[in-house]
Amino acid sequence: MLRRPYDELIDMYRRRGSVVKTRMGPIRFTYLLGPEANQFVFANSHLFRWREAMEFLVPITGETALLVSDGDTHKRRRRLVAPAFHHRQIAGYVDAFRRNADRVIDEWQPGTVVDAYAEFRRAIRRSTIELLFGDRLAADEQQLGDQLQLVLDLLDLLPVERLLQERLGLPTWKRAQVAKAEVDVRIYEEIAYRRANPDDSATDVLSALVEAVDEDGSQLSDEEIRDQVISLIAAGYETTSAAMGWLVHELVNAPEHWEPAPYDAPEIANLVSEVLRLHPPAVFSGRYVTTEFEFAGEQIPAGTQLVISPFITHRLEEIWPEPKRFDPERWNPDRPGYHKPTPAEFLPFAAGPHRCIGATFATVELQVIVSRMLERVTLSPVPQRIQPIGYGAMRPRYGVQVRVDDVR
Repeated sequence: MLRRPYDELIDMYRRRGSVVKTRMGPIRFTYLLGPEANQFVFANSHLFRWREAMEFLVPITGETALLVSDGDTHKRRRRLVAPAFHHRQIAGYVDAFRRNADRVIDEWQPGTVVDAYAEFRRAIRRSTIELLFGDRLAADEQQLGDQLQLVLDLLDLLPVERLLQERLGLPTWKRAQVAKAEVDVRIYEEIAYRRANPDDSATDVLSALVEAVDEDGSQLSDEEIRDQVISLIAAGYETTSAAMGWLVHELVNAPEHWEPAPYDAPEIANLVSEVLRLHPPAVFSGRYVTTEFEFAGEQIPAGTQLVISPFITHRLEEIWPEPKRFDPERWNPDRPGYHKPTPAEFLPFAAGPHRCIGATFATVELQVIVSRMLERVTLSPVPQRIQPIGYGAMRPRYGVQVRVDDVR
C-alpha cells in the first residue's frame, strides 16, 4: 500500500475477495470491496457513523463541518447548504464557469508548454470561492488557496503518518496549522462584515449561512459558518481540479478528440463521466461501524474502521469491459451492449445520506470547462511522468504538461 496503493487495491481484491482485514500501525481497517459491498453500505446507513471515519478531516474542516457531521446535526447543516446546489441555482453559475475558464485560456500562447492541471485549478478555485462565498472572498482567492493548500497537503499522508505529524508537532503539521489560523481570521472577518451589512439580494452560500435561523430561532455560530466555508472551498476545488487534470491527460493522448467538430452536450457529459469512472478523485470512502454485522460470511465488529473504494469498483472488468481504457463511448446508450451502471457500480460522489452535496456543481463545471477547452484550443502531449498521488483527491503528481498548438 505504501509503494503502489492504487494498484495494490485491485490486487488485494483479486487475491482476497470482497472482505479484506488489514492494519497500518495501530489502526485496523476492514475493506468491503466491489458493487455488492457498496450496495450493502449504502442501504444500511444505520450501521455506521461518519464522524469517526472522517476524523482526519477535522484539522482541515473544523469540528462542525458538514463533511464530519452525523445524524440530525448533519441533516440540519445539509438543509441549510443545499439551496446553493439546487439545479436551478447551478444553471446560473454556468457563465462564471465559462468566464473563469476563458480567463485562463486567454493567457495561453501557441507554441508554449503549460501545466493544464495547475492552470485549470486556478479557474476552478476562483469559481468555487466566487459563486459560493461572494466577490469579496474571491478577491483573496490566491492567498486563500495558497494557505489552504498547506492544510490540504495533510491528506496526502497515510493515517499513521498524519498521526505522527500531529503528536510530534513536526514541521508539515505546524505549517498547516499556522496557515489554517490565517484562513480562519479572513473567514471570521467576512462573517462579521456580512452580519453588519446584510444584503437581501445576495444568493451565495455564505449569505444563506449567516442569515439562517433554526426552528428554535437561534442562528448558526460563527464557528459553524467558518467550518462550512472552509470545507466547501477545499472540497469544491480539490477534487474537481483533480478530475480536470486527468481529463486533459486523457484527451491529449487521444488525438481524435481534437478534431475541429462541435461537441454536443451528451458527448461532453460522456467525457466527464468516463474520467470520473477511470480516475475518481475519491479513491476511498470511509465509515465507522457502530453495530456489528455480517457480510459475505465475515463478522464485522463494532468499532471497525470500514473502507469502500470507488476506484476498485470503477476498474472491475466484470462491470466495465477494458476497464483501464478511456472510452467515453461506453456511456452512449445507443452503443450495442450498453450497460447503465447502478449507484453501487458508478459512485464518484458516493451515495446515500452523505452523497457529495456538490456533485452536480462539480459535474456541470467540468462539462463547461472541457467544452471551452475543446472549442478554443488544440493541445498535444509532451513527454512526462504521469503518476497519481493523494488519498483525499487522487490527482496527477507532477501536473499535466501540454503543448499549446492553437488558440482560438
